[in-house]
Amino acid sequence: MRKPLINLTIVLSFATLLCACNNDKSPWIKLFNGKDLSGFEKRGGEAIYTVEDGAIVGTTVLETENTFLATDTSYDNFILELEFKVDPRLNSGIQFRSNCYTYYKNGRVHGYQAEIDPDSSRKRYWTGGIYDESRRGWLYKLEDNDSARNAFKQGEWNTYRIEAINDTIKTFINGVPASHLIDNMTRSGFIGLQVHSIGKDSSKNGIQVRWKNIRIMTDSAAVVKYSTRNAAPIKIGKILEISDSLVAAGWKPLFDGLSNSGWRGAHADKFPAKGWVINDAILTVLPSDGGESTNGGDIVTECVYKDFELSADFMITRGANSGIKYYVAEKEEKHPGSAFGLEFQILDDTTHPDAKLGRDGNRTIGSLYDLIPASKDKQVKKIGEWNNARIIAKGKQVEHWLNGAKIIEYERGSKAFRAMVAKSKYADAKYNAAGPFGEFEEGHILLQDHGNLVSYKNIMIRELK
Repeated sequence: MRKPLINLTIVLSFATLLCACNNDKSPWIKLFNGKDLSGFEKRGGEAIYTVEDGAIVGTTVLETENTFLATDTSYDNFILELEFKVDPRLNSGIQFRSNCYTYYKNGRVHGYQAEIDPDSSRKRYWTGGIYDESRRGWLYKLEDNDSARNAFKQGEWNTYRIEAINDTIKTFINGVPASHLIDNMTRSGFIGLQVHSIGKDSSKNGIQVRWKNIRIMTDSAAVVKYSTRNAAPIKIGKILEISDSLVAAGWKPLFDGLSNSGWRGAHADKFPAKGWVINDAILTVLPSDGGESTNGGDIVTECVYKDFELSADFMITRGANSGIKYYVAEKEEKHPGSAFGLEFQILDDTTHPDAKLGRDGNRTIGSLYDLIPASKDKQVKKIGEWNNARIIAKGKQVEHWLNGAKIIEYERGSKAFRAMVAKSKYADAKYNAAGPFGEFEEGHILLQDHGNLVSYKNIMIRELK
């Protein structure tokens, strides 16, 4: 295998860039004041952080998990520079675009990490690589980049530079390009300094890693101006199908493609332990007996939404039944079957018996379930192909779209709407105990477990004003 050579043009241009950024007019912001830990908070384990001689010092502690000193501010696009020195026996790293949620692995820190890997055996020596902490593992290794591996200076102060701009992440060690990753799994989060766990290894108790001269550039124009054009070979990570233009328009993913982050069981505190699987950025409800919520059960978003536009791709199997519900408030008592809410019906109209029930086809695919039938000229993809569902809800006005065409439009709470409710299964008092059915101001988004195999992907939402 050919070993990449150091590109002197890259090194020289990087050095020129550093000179340009080091003048008094450069738009750098100090993240560390050199005196105390203001602006940071400890997350994860119980490693110790102190300040000595203008540097943050992280010290290992036996039998504690990975520990992170995290900024109390989140950052999206930025250029970060700092110096670090690490004990050869200690793995460490710099988290960025990282987060910590109670619903994700009980609050575990997760996200991108610029690796500090002194590995005295030199089997890896991947300082400058990119690791995805508590999610996907290694995203960018340095086995083919000897220039970067050799740039790291064991037992000395080293300079780290991290550029995170939209979908592109680049790292540099002492001016040498290390990583160049295209990945948009996470667009914003805190920056954190890691002290890696050491388990019960008493020989590593009390060893240290140090960081100093920590500064960041966040001004949009400056970040683009001072970004480094030349970098290591490009590697493609996970690209969620939500473009920068969609993000700029206010869209955000409801499903990250890898985890159940942001979701839980309906009327429950946790995501179902069975019945739902995630694979290849696809969320699938598994088949059981064809009943409502008899296996894993319905899942709902952690957040509630008032005025919104929701888009989701779905794929049904033969004879399948499911649905996307909205304005789900969970105000009723927990009961057998699905949680209550307005439903974009998902169904195999050809073979599932529900298509012939209800009135005038109001239980067919795309319909407002048991209330309003979808347009008869709707276009539905074949079994095994992906369809797109879109729901637009603003105030009382709601629209259902299927594969780019509007198939339903109605007004919640209108006389016509209430008359339809009175003729439906929702006329039952149990649906109205907490208020008129379908008229809550806000609620969760729900994906239904109806005992059939149905898959979802590219689930995204934007809140409307």
